[in-house]
Amino acid sequence: MNSEFIAVDLGASNGRVIVGRLDGDSIALEEAYRFSTPSAEIGGHLRWDLDALTAGIREGVERAIRTAPEAKSVSVDSWAVDYVNVDASGRPLGLPYCYRDRRNEGMIDRAFKTISRERLYEITGIQYLPFNTLFQILADQAYEPDGQQDVRNRLLIADYFNHILGGRAVIDLSMASTTHMVDASTQDWSDEILAAFGIGRSTLPEIVPSGTVIGESADHPGVKVIATCSHDTGAAVAAVPADESSDNWAYISSGTWSLIGVELERPVLSMDAMRAGFTNEIGLDGRIRFLKNLSGLWILQECVREWRATRPGLSWAELTEQAAAADVGIHRIDVDDPRFMAPGGMLARLRAYCTEVDVPFPAEPGPVARLLLESLASAYARAVNLVKQVSGRRVEVLHIVGGGAQNELLCQLAANATGCRVTAGPVEATALGNLLVQARTLGDLPHGVSIREVVRRSFAPKTYNPQ
Repeated sequence: MNSEFIAVDLGASNGRVIVGRLDGDSIALEEAYRFSTPSAEIGGHLRWDLDALTAGIREGVERAIRTAPEAKSVSVDSWAVDYVNVDASGRPLGLPYCYRDRRNEGMIDRAFKTISRERLYEITGIQYLPFNTLFQILADQAYEPDGQQDVRNRLLIADYFNHILGGRAVIDLSMASTTHMVDASTQDWSDEILAAFGIGRSTLPEIVPSGTVIGESADHPGVKVIATCSHDTGAAVAAVPADESSDNWAYISSGTWSLIGVELERPVLSMDAMRAGFTNEIGLDGRIRFLKNLSGLWILQECVREWRATRPGLSWAELTEQAAAADVGIHRIDVDDPRFMAPGGMLARLRAYCTEVDVPFPAEPGPVARLLLESLASAYARAVNLVKQVSGRRVEVLHIVGGGAQNELLCQLAANATGCRVTAGPVEATALGNLLVQARTLGDLPHGVSIREVVRRSFAPKTYNPQ
């Protein structure tokens, strides 16, 4: 019998509502609705449009229910770190800040005046990124101290919408682990960190395991609301079609960001891991996603947005074809340079950067795209080598999932640069992980069949060998 589930997958530029139909040990997907996830500069700060997100999700779920009237459950996943401050009645206290907002600058150094860099990593095992939730809360305290007295809960984006749909106000463990406030060993909020920074435990939601039924849809009785892997990377890694009998593989969840790493049983909290910039996020069943956050296709996406202002017909297929024919020689850039974080004016910043580091800046989009993709593949190679050194894992197979798996040039360049066999797909790994965790939670997976087996049986990946 078919079982139907609904995934709301929120990305930094758009959201999709996807129906998953599980038929035995295979699953088919149908997109029910797509909508933008807008952010806007308000009062000099970049914030998420909560009303637009809410409207998009509600409309999408309504359409999904019409498509799949027997749907058993629904779950929302999203990017990490950003959160909604809510009052005692659960109403938002203003619009949530976007992680790319500049108010977070300097908050890491402020944190180290209270807890040392080494001690903070020893507790959390989380990579130091200026937009991590802890540092955003420090920005709240610094710039909006009077507003903190009304905060009764801080719900990260996906968990906020799971609550709006009818679930309890909780946070899924995969999402909580990204906040820089969870003890990697106990997998609970760190009392030491909360006390050090004056963050009341009562202002943070209860942590629940990934795959917890947290309520029933307020608008559709009988449809359960499930906290799956609310963090989109957690959901994507859960759906990586790896052979779980082997540990010779790594993954890249490739999109606006690239998350590259391995899956471990225990966190790696060494100073070598800290210095190498690794993070220990928690995934399905408490497994550790030992990974590095790298810039993904963000820079190229911003360039495309600018090019289309004067070349409205420029398609991704055309750009990739031009890039494949281009030759940038040995030149590479650091795609993780902080100056590329903010939106807007990317081509001008790229040109200035290339002048500074003595790299020729191409005049046409194709060679620029080739330079960026070659540079991203080189970043992948460095990260794979670091993963092997710090974790002790051998890496022979590299699974690329997400939107970047569609870019054949990037996949081949990644195989060339890393020396690994690259297996690309599925593209919709995040939605698949969301849907299949729902299915597993409700007992709909066939006995003895894992989520990754279902993915392997449902989607044929494409393989790239090093050249």
